[in-house]
Amino acid sequence: MADAPAIAILTLGCPKNEVDSDRMRASVLGSSYRLADDLDEADVVVLNTCGFISDAVEESVAAALELAEWRDAVPGRRLVVAGCMVSRYGAELADAMPEADAFVPVADEPALLGILEHITGVGPQGMGVTDAPRRTAGSVFEYLQVSDGCFRTCAYCTIPAIRGPYRSRPVAELAAEASFLTGTGARELVLIGQDTSAWGRDLSGPEDISDVVRAISAVPGLAWLRLMYVQPDTVTERLLETMASLEPVCHYLDMPMQHASPDVLRSMNRSGSAERFLGLIDRIRTAMPDVVLRSTFIAGYPGETDDDLEMLLTFIAEAGLDYVGVFPFSPEEGTEAALLPGQLDDAERLDRASRVREAADAVSTARAERLVGRTLDVLSEGVDPEGFPVGRWRGQAPEVDGIVMLDRTVDPGAIVPVRIDTAYGYDLEGEVCV
Repeated sequence: MADAPAIAILTLGCPKNEVDSDRMRASVLGSSYRLADDLDEADVVVLNTCGFISDAVEESVAAALELAEWRDAVPGRRLVVAGCMVSRYGAELADAMPEADAFVPVADEPALLGILEHITGVGPQGMGVTDAPRRTAGSVFEYLQVSDGCFRTCAYCTIPAIRGPYRSRPVAELAAEASFLTGTGARELVLIGQDTSAWGRDLSGPEDISDVVRAISAVPGLAWLRLMYVQPDTVTERLLETMASLEPVCHYLDMPMQHASPDVLRSMNRSGSAERFLGLIDRIRTAMPDVVLRSTFIAGYPGETDDDLEMLLTFIAEAGLDYVGVFPFSPEEGTEAALLPGQLDDAERLDRASRVREAADAVSTARAERLVGRTLDVLSEGVDPEGFPVGRWRGQAPEVDGIVMLDRTVDPGAIVPVRIDTAYGYDLEGEVCV
């Protein structure tokens, strides 16, 4: 192995995991280790796994076993399995997967350099350098994680067990990270957390997420600021007024509502109902008439009746949401919901999710078609892997809401007017007007 081992970091799962991986890359950059983009050039692979639901765990296990073959193909290679799957299963995972050289739960990821030294025998010179960046750079958009952990007790969710209690990051720290990201090319920042709008609930001061939004909006070089993972019961009038008044803030909200039946929501240990959610949506649209709304729903939850499902389908038709994620219920080990009576079989859960997906697509595609003929400001992301020029408008969050296909190449990071000619489901196509 070379004196300075090359480290490749691969990521599975959600944007929170992407931020965790980016921080690990930054720690490697602040040491004498090298980053490798190609597995063939790497001495060590760090696989950052997802452990939220069973399907994600299976994907993570499969990826780890495939990388074990990579490891064994060349003497001296090492494999580190990190992230949420490790936090969820702990020692049980270590016993089941001897192919890995080390396991790193989420809480121990800041200690990655020491773990790399242990498994490679080569120390990371520069370890602990105070001016090493907390993040790397390079994309026209970046995720900014405002908090970690969760204080809620949703019956279906494994996140509190994986990520721990809710922890807000200080405003000054967030602003400094935002400045670093915009200073190195990011035009859009996306605020994320397990529960973004609950920011500040664990702090002693009066500040809330609105103060974070104001502070980040003032960062030089920022063009767009977007909020994701905003729980419905934390959408305050102050937050809406803040979003409506600041030019960089996208009139966009991602609110996981999960269901519309009060009985199902109560069983989930959540609050809300179709009526309450429709009232909330009305308040949001009053504050920001041009707002774009995304939500997620779970179908086939234990005890969900035909009436509950019809209530959800009716709500989706009435709410007029722009983007919807639909998931069949997954009975996760260690959760309250996995032990509830009224469990539905796999086929029924998938069928119900398919019905909700179909209803949501009908609404969302119709709303996308309303954009045809309009001229929208589009943030260029350069070209996609096939070489086609693409971007997004303010109503499209990165990686989940579709793209705008452009008629010609535009420099990445440039924001240009685009006349929308066609809608293909969630994707749009248009002509650059400059």
